[in-house]
Amino acid sequence: MKLSNKGRYGVRAVFDIAFHNRGGATQIKEISERQGIPPRFLEQIFQDLKRAGLVSSKRGPKGGYQLAKEAEDIRVGDVVRAVEGPVVLTTPPGTKKVTGDPRSQEITEVAFAELAAQVEACFDAITIYDLCERGEEGGLHRTPLLRYVYSI
Repeated sequence: MKLSNKGRYGVRAVFDIAFHNRGGATQIKEISERQGIPPRFLEQIFQDLKRAGLVSSKRGPKGGYQLAKEAEDIRVGDVVRAVEGPVVLTTPPGTKKVTGDPRSQEITEVAFAELAAQVEACFDAITIYDLCERGEEGGLHRTPLLRYVYSI
């Protein structure tokens, strides 16, 4: 099994919002620059994440994408499933199976289904908040939040 760039980039993009903007609105351009992800690809990824209810969008000069849930409530598995779909190691239903002993096929298909569940459980064991803590522990510098002060 190989996780595609779309899945990896999706996790990095959600982490970026949580870490650098503490879940607040972040423009694609900023994420693209920090993470080295093409902006057009990020737009596609964010549409999937938005459909899954993991991010929401905000229009305007201070707009962008923001987390729709708290970072501790978003699991890496949620992001991966949103952009990649479920982890599937078995033969998809309706696909012609290899000829041979059907009992052998059943035994191996059950084993692969169990392995897929374990892989998903591994993805679900880590939250975006966990990644933020790892970033802090690893010395990753957060982008300072801009505070606007108005005076007349």
